[in-house]
Amino acid sequence: MVSGGLALVLLLVAVAIIIVMTGRLKVNAFLVLIGIAFLYGLAIGIPGLDVIKHIKNGFGGTLTKIGIVIVAGTIMGTMLEKTGAALSMTEAILKLVGKKRSPLAMNVAGYVVSIPVFCDSGYVILNPLNKALAKESGTSMTVMAVALATGLYATHVMVPPTPGPLAAAAALNADLGKVILLGLIVAIPASLAGLFWALKFAKKYYVEPDVRETYSDIVAKYGKLPNTFLSFMPIVFPLFLIFLKSIAEYPTHPFGSGLASTWMSFFGDPVIALIIGMLLSLLLVKKDSIATAFNGWMGEGIKESAIILVITAAGGSFGEILAKSPLASFIQQNMTNLPLGMLLPFFIAAALKTAQGSSTVAIVTTSGIIAPMLGTLGLDPALCAIAIGAGSMVVSHANDSYFWVVTQFSNMPVNTSYKVYTSATAIEGAAAIIVVLFINLFM
Repeated sequence: MVSGGLALVLLLVAVAIIIVMTGRLKVNAFLVLIGIAFLYGLAIGIPGLDVIKHIKNGFGGTLTKIGIVIVAGTIMGTMLEKTGAALSMTEAILKLVGKKRSPLAMNVAGYVVSIPVFCDSGYVILNPLNKALAKESGTSMTVMAVALATGLYATHVMVPPTPGPLAAAAALNADLGKVILLGLIVAIPASLAGLFWALKFAKKYYVEPDVRETYSDIVAKYGKLPNTFLSFMPIVFPLFLIFLKSIAEYPTHPFGSGLASTWMSFFGDPVIALIIGMLLSLLLVKKDSIATAFNGWMGEGIKESAIILVITAAGGSFGEILAKSPLASFIQQNMTNLPLGMLLPFFIAAALKTAQGSSTVAIVTTSGIIAPMLGTLGLDPALCAIAIGAGSMVVSHANDSYFWVVTQFSNMPVNTSYKVYTSATAIEGAAAIIVVLFINLFM
């Protein structure tokens, strides 16, 4: 096998190939990651048959850990979209903060909705409401767009069961309940930093909202919206179960080691918790739409999850190859004395994100790079997952599909979007890592 130094050089080459292939040439990330896993394994001197074995183990192991969770979470997100529950949650937040604070309302709505729903989908779902509120309140579309987009972005990259942070937690063997809790905490100031940037900077650029429906029209289109409590339940209850499991399995065993603790561990397992959340989302379906929900909406969610599954698992294969490389020992000998700490995973993820565009690919790849050296670096696995998520926000620009969703759906000129949205993602990621570093002082 090659030396650790050469393995690092080859890793940089591999990362550059991933960036060019996925970012510039638009090759599917699954093909790139699985191909790079093979090539990198052979290049560092792992025997061919062992390369195949490690790739299989990494692919299968990743699916074992998070496959069902991703499918259940994607189905749940689809159900929240189709039933109008996402709009119901947004309306509840609007009532709480008031229409006069529409940017805050949409920022908070984005924070909540993007926990189970991809930020791209979340923006499309909430965009008509966002535009209607911009028109009604006389607010520039730049302000409303940045407020919503950054709210969605914060939880998308830092709070499971979104696939990126879920994959990071699995790769780093982090306690999922702890990742969720820390992710929710760090995402608040990150989201609010985006809101602050919208209110103080984006307002300098006025864009008229292109409105075809009023706020009332949008609400009326769905008919009677689902009950607010039931709308929140598919998100909140699974998170609550996962938290209970984390507490029950804490070394001090606060709930003891009897039947109660066993049941908490069972129902708080992410697979069971997310399946319960998926089933709870069925309570939102109207009687005349039950057949459509089972035959159409659930199938749509499963199809959507397939792409996520194969990319995430391919990242797991690459991570397994990296774990078998001499990188960890090389890092231990040469880099552990550098005072980077949590900044190392942040900078790696930020470089990958900025270069190739996909936050999920940045998270999966960075997790695979960091996992073998986690113990050597002395980083808390859960907080490290959040640091990676923070890095994967910096920065969103033309090579990111989310950039174009925000730009096109908000009617913003591209140069304006660079000024107000791309800069906002840099501010948001910086705010997140500052909070991570602060929390790390006490862990």
